[in-house]
Amino acid sequence: MRRRFLVPRSVSFRSPAAGSLAVALAVGLLAGGCGGGGDVQVEVKGKAGAEPSVSFPKGGKPDAGYAEKSLHDGKGAPVRRGDLVVADYVSYRWNGAKTRLLDDTYKAGVPAAFQTGKLVKGLDRALAGARPGERVVARVPPADAYGADGDPAHGVSAGDTLVYVLDVRAAFGKNAVVPGRQQTLDDPKLPKVGPVAPGRAASVLMPQTAPPKALTTQTLVDGGGPVVASGQLVAMQYQMMNWRDGQVLGSSWQDGEVHWAVAGRQQLVAGLDQALVGSRVGSRLLVVVPPALGKAAWRSRLQLKPSDTLVFVVDVLGAY
Repeated sequence: MRRRFLVPRSVSFRSPAAGSLAVALAVGLLAGGCGGGGDVQVEVKGKAGAEPSVSFPKGGKPDAGYAEKSLHDGKGAPVRRGDLVVADYVSYRWNGAKTRLLDDTYKAGVPAAFQTGKLVKGLDRALAGARPGERVVARVPPADAYGADGDPAHGVSAGDTLVYVLDVRAAFGKNAVVPGRQQTLDDPKLPKVGPVAPGRAASVLMPQTAPPKALTTQTLVDGGGPVVASGQLVAMQYQMMNWRDGQVLGSSWQDGEVHWAVAGRQQLVAGLDQALVGSRVGSRLLVVVPPALGKAAWRSRLQLKPSDTLVFVVDVLGAY
C-alpha cells in the first residue's frame, strides 16, 4: 500500500483506503437535492454500535426523495460542517427491487473517517447534527448521491439510491487540540515548540545543530487516554517541518481540517507510524524522523533533499 501523509492540499494524497468505500463515497461533490421527510423504508435491527441487520421491503422500490431517521440518541456536541466524523457504517445500493451491500466497517474492524462538507450531499446531510453515540439511517436518492452516472468503480450503478446505517463514534472540529499543559523541553539539541493555536501554524524553533540520526520522540503533553494500537484509525492534528530550514510543509491547525490515518498500515511515513503506535490518546508529541524513516513519494514535490530530516508536532485526538 502506498504511504500517505498529510501534506499541503496541492500535493495531498487523500486516496481511498484499499477495499473500503468509506472515503470513495466522500470524494463526490454532487449538486442538486431533494426534500426531506418520508419513511426510510428499511428495517434495522441490532444494538447501536454493533453490526446492524438491514431488511428491505420485499419487491419494493425506493421512494423518491431523501429520508432519515435516528434510532438511538447520542451525547455531546452535534456534528458541524467541516468536522471529521469517525463512524462505523453499512451502505447499500438500491435500484428497483434489487439491493446489494456496498461496504461494512463492522466486519472490517476499522471505522470510517468522513470529512464533512466534502461528501456526497445525502451523506453530508445524514451526518449533520448527529451526536457521538447516535445511530442514523438515511435513504439517499440518486440526485443527492451519484445521479445518472453512478460510480461503477465502486459498485454504484446509474440511478442507484443509497442506504446508510451510521453509528457515530466521534467528531472533531477544526479547532480541536489535546487538553493539558504543555511541557517545556530543556534539550538544546531538539526543536523548541511554542504554543499551539487553532488557525495558525505552531511556533517551532529549530536548533543550530545536526539532527539526531535515530528516530526521536518526546511527549509535550501527557495524554491520559488509551494506548494507540496498530490497526486503529487515529484522528490527529499535525504540523510537519523540515529540520534544515524550519519550513512548515503542512499544518492541519493552519488548514483548519483534522486529519486521520490507520496506524501501522504504512499510511504514514515509517517514523511517524512508529511514534504513534504505543502513544496515548490526548498526547502532544514532538517526533523527529531521520531520512531513512521519512521516505515518501511526495518528498520531491516539496523539494526536499534525500538527506532532509522531518519534524512533526502531533496531537493524538482519538484512536478507534
